[in-house]
Amino acid sequence: MIQFLAHGKGDNVAVAVSDINSGEKAAGLNMETDEKFEIKSQMDIPLGHKIALIDLKVGDTIIKYDNDIGRVVAEIKKGDHVHVHNVKTKRW
Repeated sequence: MIQFLAHGKGDNVAVAVSDINSGEKAAGLNMETDEKFEIKSQMDIPLGHKIALIDLKVGDTIIKYDNDIGRVVAEIKKGDHVHVHNVKTKRW
């Protein structure tokens, strides 16, 4: 069962389509490339929230739908929950 979706081939985050538990090996799909892959979740990821596909450092850009959606403000490891606690808009 697919648990998260990446929409663009350049995405570094994906969206959970079901709740993902910490420590779980979650199945993902890149919708642009049809590539299936797994990531071990490092945290609980609620339905509709983002999971990191790679390690990200402060200042890095978050890419979703092949678009810049914000900047990293706290270190993010592959499999981490990506949300308002570690990503902010670049607008202000």
